Parts: sequence; structure tokens; C-alpha cells
Amino acid sequence: MAESLPMHDRQDFDDATHGFVARSDRRQVTAADGRVVWDLDAYDFLRGADAPDTANPSLWRQGQLLIEDGLFEVVPGIYQLRGYDLSVMSVVEGDTGVIVIDPLISAETAAAAFALYTEHRGERPVKAMIYTHSHVDHFGGVKGIITEEQVAAGEVQVIAPEGFLHHAIAENVFAGTAMTRRAGYMYGAALERGPAAQIGAGLGQTTSTGTVTLIAPTLEITHTGQRLTIDGVEMEFQMTPGTEAPAEMNFYFPQHRALCTAENTSHTLHNIVTIRGALVRDAHAWAHYLTETMDLWGDQLDVVFASHHWPTWGRERAVEFLSMQRDMYLYLHDQTLRMINQGYTGAEIAETLPMPPALEAQWHTHGYYGSVSHNVKAVYQRYMGWYDANPANLWPHPPEAVATRYVEAMGGRDGALAVARRAWDDGDYRWCAEVGKHLVFADDTDTEARELLADAFEQLGFGAENGTWRNAFLVGATELRSGNLGTPVSAGTSMAGALTVTQVFDSIGVRVDGPRAWDEHLRIGWRITDEDKTYLVELRNGVLNHRTVPELPGDVTVFELTRRSLIGLVTGRIDAAAAMADGTVTVSGDASVLARLVGLLAPLDPGFSIVTP
Repeated sequence: MAESLPMHDRQDFDDATHGFVARSDRRQVTAADGRVVWDLDAYDFLRGADAPDTANPSLWRQGQLLIEDGLFEVVPGIYQLRGYDLSVMSVVEGDTGVIVIDPLISAETAAAAFALYTEHRGERPVKAMIYTHSHVDHFGGVKGIITEEQVAAGEVQVIAPEGFLHHAIAENVFAGTAMTRRAGYMYGAALERGPAAQIGAGLGQTTSTGTVTLIAPTLEITHTGQRLTIDGVEMEFQMTPGTEAPAEMNFYFPQHRALCTAENTSHTLHNIVTIRGALVRDAHAWAHYLTETMDLWGDQLDVVFASHHWPTWGRERAVEFLSMQRDMYLYLHDQTLRMINQGYTGAEIAETLPMPPALEAQWHTHGYYGSVSHNVKAVYQRYMGWYDANPANLWPHPPEAVATRYVEAMGGRDGALAVARRAWDDGDYRWCAEVGKHLVFADDTDTEARELLADAFEQLGFGAENGTWRNAFLVGATELRSGNLGTPVSAGTSMAGALTVTQVFDSIGVRVDGPRAWDEHLRIGWRITDEDKTYLVELRNGVLNHRTVPELPGDVTVFELTRRSLIGLVTGRIDAAAAMADGTVTVSGDASVLARLVGLLAPLDPGFSIVTP
């Protein structure tokens, strides 16, 4: 692998250290309880070392670039804090204060990064906070830098693309339990750091494990060409919905000749769908938006910077970088569709589709975060869905049922184990893992099968160029050997605090245990006092419907409360009986109807099994 790579090309190392101002002396970031949520020295084993046999040399190199932490000047007046989380935070200096772009995942890491900025650039009030898009690593640390009180007082504007709040909530609350559990595999945050363990995630090293927060936007960007001037800083925006996120935007600073591409470009092939789960992205739209980006500002820019990795300086280099990133996504899209129309399935295309040599020669098009393999399958999924048209795959058995049949067909447990061991001996780790998976799902107490499957996962992880694949394989191996690692990070109740009333009811609806609720018929009225709106919620046929109404029927129980009190009831921060006793919530009618509804909600399991039944 190393011999096939252009290791002589050191431009990225020059760019990753360009504009360096300072590193922090505070190397560990801790939460209020003393827990370390980020360790800036955790990856020191990467510094100056050649790739070991336990790591793909291309991914090792990417990790070495990502550990260049500190404060960096992009151009005079624009700075970045890198190495403090999966993402990068940028700070733009205005006439009297600063504009902060993408405040990382956790309040603790955001505060620590911003402290490094103020240490070297001085105390400056935050005039605006920009969320480039709706993923948690671009807003979760907001309360480490600003407060809701500052926003409510009009001291700070919070700017985001149209649809931001809906998509942020949909991803992090509606399906949040499953996504955060799967993210533990994707980012390997609970793994040890080391040459045979977690070495990075390609886009950044891993996710911080501090407090995730959210402050709702006060200003939405709605159209391409929209302009803002904040604290003397001019900005021009481009809407790019459906690209790397459902709600995302690029923007240009004409006074600095600097372009921020959010996460629409980075120094890796990104995901068309992430292995933690997400909406499938539109690779075709992604590419064409990048063409529009170049048409808008390609003749004007001097630097491209983004919310991950390091900038690219110089107009020619920057435009070439944008062009290559654009061509990469369009090639995957178009060639996958070409082969779909020739009758190939997603798995077949993923095994055979080569990338153009000119793209392969670029470091920033390598699959450190996304991969050609799972991106091809994502394009297939977007157009064709999960079914490959072969009737044999229309009604397959679920994992445990198919596992017992495979094991039996291979001659029982001993026969299947022999097949897996032969695959191991042949270095066919993919087949070893396939057979081992069935052995474990047929009997998860089989220690020998678990260990062999863990060994196969480990070898697949060691060979992976893709950081998220490596992490997934190594987390799987660890859980087979040592037990469930659970979910290392959670959005908690702070994220829930930004829910709209409609989203609160939607989040309840997705937790209703349908079969248990089939025969229940409940109607509850809600008067939200601080919004002057009235809602009727009805549970019927296992489905929770809700709508605003001008008047409530006379035969329903009515709860009167604020939006925040409603959220408190749903999250358990407010005890219903105590709230009704002290007047926080007033009720007319049978108050027990609320307990009946709550009793029909299914519990959440943030540590559900993945590599075992």
C-alpha cells in the first residue's frame, strides 16, 4: 500500500501548519465532573512515526495531519481552531467583535478552543454565531461560547441555513438513540488510542464526549445571493441543500477573498450516506452546487477553508481543489447509474468500479471518511432502494434465523467453525467474518467463534484506509471480546430544549409502542401559553396525531403550560404531579390521561447490541 502512494508529496503537511499561531498548554479538556472529554495529546504516538503493521499507511498519514492542533491564521482577520474535536471552529474578526463559525460538538471543547483564540487575539465580544449545516459537530458546543440570554437580548445573532432546526432535530432526536449508538462504532470514541487501536476517523480524530447543546437560529439564510454585513464583515451566501447535509450553505467573505465551503469540500472523499445512518445525500446535486460555487466566486477567491481539515491557498490551487472534489462526487454518481442500467447491483458495482487515475493521484480524494464502496451503495440506494430485484432477496430471513440455517448447512457448529478457520488461514478475512457472524448469531455464547470473528474484524480494521471502517471493525472486535461499550456521547436534554412544540409531539409519536396502543383512544388538549397556540393530540390505532386548533372539544383534558414546561415533562426534568401542584402546569379534566399516554411509550436503549443478537 505504501509503495502505491505518493508519499513524496508533502504539500498537505505544509498547509496543515501554515499560519500557525500557538498551541494550548492545557492539553486535556474536562467536564464539570472532572471527566476528560478531549485529550489533545492522545494521538502523540502518531508524531513522526512510520506506519506500523497494524495501520494502513494512508490513514496513518491522515492522522498525522489531523493532530496539528492549535490556533491558525487563514488570512488576516480569519482564524481557525483545529484539533479540538472532530470538526474545526473558525473565527472572523469584525470591527468590534467576532463571528464564530461552527462551535464543535461539545460545550467544553468549544470553550477551550475559544479560550486559546482570546488568549492570543484578545477578548472580543461574539456578535454572531454561524451554523454552516445541521450536523451536531457544527453546533453542539454553542453554549460553551454564548448563552441563550445573550441571544434573547439581541447581543448575538445565530445564523443558519433554512431548514436547519428541522433537520438537526430529526437526525439527533427522532433517530438519535440509534444514530449515537452507531456513531460509537463509526468514530471509535470509546476505544483506546494507539497504533493497534483508534488512530482517527479521517474527517477528524474522533468525537468529543462532552455536553451537546443547541441554541435555535434567530436568522435563516433562505436563498443563494443573500448578503449580510455583521460588525463590518460582508458575507455572500450560497444555499446547498441536500449535499453533505439536508440543510447546508457555503459563503464568501469578499473583503478577505476567502470562501467557506462548510463540509461540502474536505480533504477526503466524504459520505453519500454515513455508516452511522442518515438520509442518503444527493451526489448529483452536490457536484452541481460545487460548479455553482466556482461560477460564483472562482475568479475572486484567494483561499478555501472549511469546517474540517486545513485550508487551500492560492486561486489556482483552490479552484483545482474544488474541481477535483466536484468531479469525484459526479463520477461516483454517474458511473454508478451507468452500471445500474447495465443490470449491476450495488454490491457488484462497489467491487468493480475504478476511480479515474487523476482523482486517485490526489490525497484529498482518498476514502478516509467516505469510501467508494459504501458511497456506490448509497447512490444505488437513493435510486433503487434496498431491493436488488432478485426475488430470492425479496423476503430474506432476519439475522438470527438465517444464522442457524447457514450453520446447519455447513455441517453444524464445528463444520462452520472449520470453514471460518480455513478462511482465516487463507487470509480471506471478509469470508471469515461472514461465516463468523453467522456462528455468533446462532450462539452468542460460543467463545471460540466470538474470538475468531473478533480476530477477523481486527485484521480488516488494520488494513482499512477508511477511518470509520477501521473504527467499526475495531469496536466490533472489542465488544466481542470485552462486552458492550454503550454510547459514549449523548445529546441529552439540552438538545431537547430547542424542540418546537410540533417536534415535541413528533418525538413522542415515534416512541409510542404501536401494538400496546392499538386499543387505546386518548385525546389531550394543550394550550401553550408563551406561544398562544392550542394543540389537540389524539392517540388512535397506535398512532399519535396532533394539530393546532382554534378551539378544543369540551370533553378533553386540557393542560396549560409553556413550551419549556412541555419539554420538561417529556424529558422527565419536570415531575408532572409536582408541576401541577405548584401551578407550573394547570389542568382541567382527568389528569391521569397523561400517565396513560406516558405508559404507552417504549423505553430507549442507547446500548443495543450490534455484533451479537
